[in-house]
Amino acid sequence: MRFKSSKFSDVKDYVITALLLVIALSLMIARNQGGIDSLRKVSVTTFSLLEMPLSNIRIYREALNTNTYLHRQNILLQDELSRLRAIRQENERLRSLLGYESRSDYDLVPVLVVGKKLNGKNNTLTVDAGTEQGIKVGMPLVTSDGLAGKVIITSKNYSLVMPYYNVLFRVSARVQENNAVGIISWTGTLYGQLVMDFVPKTVSVEPDFIIETSGSSNQYPPGIPIGLVTGTEPEEGRETQQIFVKPFVSLEDIAQGFLIKFQPDTSISRLENDFNEVFE
Repeated sequence: MRFKSSKFSDVKDYVITALLLVIALSLMIARNQGGIDSLRKVSVTTFSLLEMPLSNIRIYREALNTNTYLHRQNILLQDELSRLRAIRQENERLRSLLGYESRSDYDLVPVLVVGKKLNGKNNTLTVDAGTEQGIKVGMPLVTSDGLAGKVIITSKNYSLVMPYYNVLFRVSARVQENNAVGIISWTGTLYGQLVMDFVPKTVSVEPDFIIETSGSSNQYPPGIPIGLVTGTEPEEGRETQQIFVKPFVSLEDIAQGFLIKFQPDTSISRLENDFNEVFE
C-alpha cells in the first residue's frame, strides 16, 4: 500500500495566511500601543475610584464592629469597677466599725440593718437583734460615725429603731467646743438637717463645731457624735437661737451598726418620778 506524500504547495496558502495574520496583529498592536496604554490607565483609574468607596464601607463596618466590642468591654469594666468600689467602701465601713468597737467603753451588740422606712415623718429602721440578744427599748443605735437612733420596739430577734429622721425623735445635746446644751430634733421637712433648740443667743456657735450627746437626759450615754454645725439663726422674741446641724450618719447608706447596751441610771429616774409626783 502506498501513501501519498503531502506537498508544500498544498499547505502554503494556510502558512502564508497565518503569517499575514501574525504580522497584521503585530502591526495593529504596535500602532495602537498608546491607545492600549491609555485604556489601561483609564481602567486602573476607574477601578481605583470604584474601590475607594467600597474600601471606605469596609473600613466603616470594621470600625462599627470594633466600636461595638469596645462599648461592650467598657460596660463590663465599668460594672467591675463599681463592684470593686462597693467592696472597698464596705471594707472601709467594716474597718471603721471594728475600730469603733475596740475603742468603745460600752457593751456593744453588732447588728445589720435589715429594713428601712425613710419616706415620711415617722421613719423607722429594723435591725437583726432583739430580746434574745439582750436588747431593750431605749438602747441607742450607733455607727463608727455617730448616733443613728434608738430602739422603740423589740421582738425575739429583731428591733425597731426610731432614727433621727423622725418628728418624735429628741436627744439632749451639747456643743463640744463650749459645752452649750440644747435639744436636737428633726422638723420633718428637710432631710440632711437637724435643729438644736434652747441654746442662748449669748453663746457663740460657729460652723463646723461638733454636736454630741450630752448625757443630761439620762437616755443616751454622753459623747456620742451627732453632727456638724452648718449655721445658726436667732429666734424672734426669745433669748435663744436655733443651731442647724448636718448629721454624721447617713441613714440612706447605713447597713451595719451597734446597739449600745445602755440603761438609764435608775436613781435619776426615781428622782424624776418623785419630782413629777410632787407637782401632780
